[in-house]
Amino acid sequence: MSQVDGDRACVDGRRILLLTPRGFCAGVVRAIDVVRLALEAFGPPIYVRKEIVHNRHVVEELRAAGAIFVNEVDEVPEGARVIFSAHGVAPVVRRMAASRNLKVIDATCPLVTKVHLEALRFARQGYTVVLIGHRDHDEVIGTLGEVPDSSVLVETEEDVDRLEVPDPDRVCYLTQTTLSVDETRDIVARLRRKFPKIQGPPAQDICYATENRQLAVKAAAPLCQLLLVIGSQNSSNSQRLAEVSRRLGTPAYLIDDAGEIREEWLRGVQTVGVTAGASAPEHLVYELIEALKRRGYARVEELEVTEEDVRFQLPAELVQVSGQLVRSV
Repeated sequence: MSQVDGDRACVDGRRILLLTPRGFCAGVVRAIDVVRLALEAFGPPIYVRKEIVHNRHVVEELRAAGAIFVNEVDEVPEGARVIFSAHGVAPVVRRMAASRNLKVIDATCPLVTKVHLEALRFARQGYTVVLIGHRDHDEVIGTLGEVPDSSVLVETEEDVDRLEVPDPDRVCYLTQTTLSVDETRDIVARLRRKFPKIQGPPAQDICYATENRQLAVKAAAPLCQLLLVIGSQNSSNSQRLAEVSRRLGTPAYLIDDAGEIREEWLRGVQTVGVTAGASAPEHLVYELIEALKRRGYARVEELEVTEEDVRFQLPAELVQVSGQLVRSV
């Protein structure tokens, strides 16, 4: 773009509203670090069950580094090293891994582990565990697998209306960590009306990063005419960001990268909001900004709704190895 074009863009007032927080959460950082450290410490091949996080670019980068992604542990050679993804696994997967003598490194997000432990605790106390979530999501499959005989899944308020349980006085609810805060609140309210004695988790299961990114979208939606969300289509938390914006009346599109921008989206748009799901790398955000600048959006303004400073420890299997790697640098 020429200097004249750049000056015209500023006069036109076209701008990018960059949302903060955005992108990687602590659980995603930890999971990616687990794969990278394992490759560095043990060398390839390192097997990973499912996508380590739901982002195509991350998976491709780790595959190029030597990670081998499989759908199930029976695809892993006996005795090999396998990493469980950030979304968690059901106990049956752990038993299968043990039967094949696999060296397991567990990259499950601690906030997902929290939900698993809550499900176990409530089931031991005789509760029916109502899990709010998306049926085919890896996290939901893992959580339901903890107590399959004591848990049921609901995805919508209508599912609540159809729900029948053995004892209406012994019911609890838990949630997938990456849901829409508002939609989940409505489902919980419906559950409370149907089961007045229902119990819930001590603190909400929707993770801090999911909520914070949705809060940023809520703040930005009235200020822009379009929201672009960097994230893969199978990323639940990224999908929710686009949905939150649309519910507030601002068109939104979920894209893997800048290459997916469609020119018709930008017609008549003065302000483009930009954010990224919790599993999307920051370099994709920068590439999107550069692509928008080439289209005349010369000014970048940041909208920050909260600061994040959350970190999770590495899995025990890698703590000692990590220290040795750091000392050797």
